[in-house]
Amino acid sequence: MLLIIALVFVGVFTLIALPLSAMGPSSNAKQALATLDSAIKVDRRDLLPQKLNVRKNEMLSSIPWLNQKLLQFELTPYLRRMLSQADLSWSAGRLLLVCAAGFVIPTYALLETTNNPLLAFGAGVVLGTLPFAWVLFKRHRRFSAFEKNLPEALDLMVSGLRAGHSLLAAMALVARECPAPICGEFKIAFEEQNYGLEMKAALENLIKRVPLQDLKIVTTAILIQKESGGNLAEVLDKTGYVIRERFRLKRQIMVHTASGRLTGLILTLLPVVLGVGIYFVDPGMISILWHREIGIKLMWAAAGLIAIGGFVIYKIVDIDV
Repeated sequence: MLLIIALVFVGVFTLIALPLSAMGPSSNAKQALATLDSAIKVDRRDLLPQKLNVRKNEMLSSIPWLNQKLLQFELTPYLRRMLSQADLSWSAGRLLLVCAAGFVIPTYALLETTNNPLLAFGAGVVLGTLPFAWVLFKRHRRFSAFEKNLPEALDLMVSGLRAGHSLLAAMALVARECPAPICGEFKIAFEEQNYGLEMKAALENLIKRVPLQDLKIVTTAILIQKESGGNLAEVLDKTGYVIRERFRLKRQIMVHTASGRLTGLILTLLPVVLGVGIYFVDPGMISILWHREIGIKLMWAAAGLIAIGGFVIYKIVDIDV
């Protein structure tokens, strides 16, 4: 019986398999085989490791040739850092171009209209430095806001630490709850640690972005606590108290030096304002200063003495706390 079943199976298999083998592979089978061959036959060069450029390319200017020139100067990193600290989206090339335009255009216009090189050069210098002064003003105002909100941020961190949170979670709380600009800077430090950067490196980067003495005190206290141990909440609480005392002392100094600062401002601006007023009242009388050689020398001497006097008064009233 088994022999009969085996012979039947061999006969049926022969009748089915032989015609199929004679027909060859179908079109679908050929397409599948071609796909497999193309997937297997990969060029060896594709298997080699690719050379990737992981460098951080920062555009200093949208103009290609100006961007290449700015990359060669050491001044551009300082300008880029200053613009970042001022929270401005300008590039270093844009700032330099605006300053150059502010110097060249007024100087040329006044030189053509008044034919007075000294007046044209002075006006060009003043107008050319206005964009840079605006950036410094924005930077100073942002640092002042950061310094003002720092004690409240420390109180928030202390509350988080006493509630059982880690230092990283306390920094995330500051980044989420505090107002700008302190929230943005702490958010960057928090994200740097999430990406694997050490706490010390993240705090050092924070100091580079915001070089304030009060923030240096905070980061130093945190790093010392990390190395020696102790109650970080108590350390930050005492650090916040020290910062508040420094604010109080600074305000007292500002009150006591208000008269000296006002005197220095008046003595610095009075000759310039008086000269401009006399020029509008009687141009012929004051024009003797730049039409004669001795007058030009006197004007340069007066400008130097005014600058020296203003600097001396500034250093007298500038008391470091």
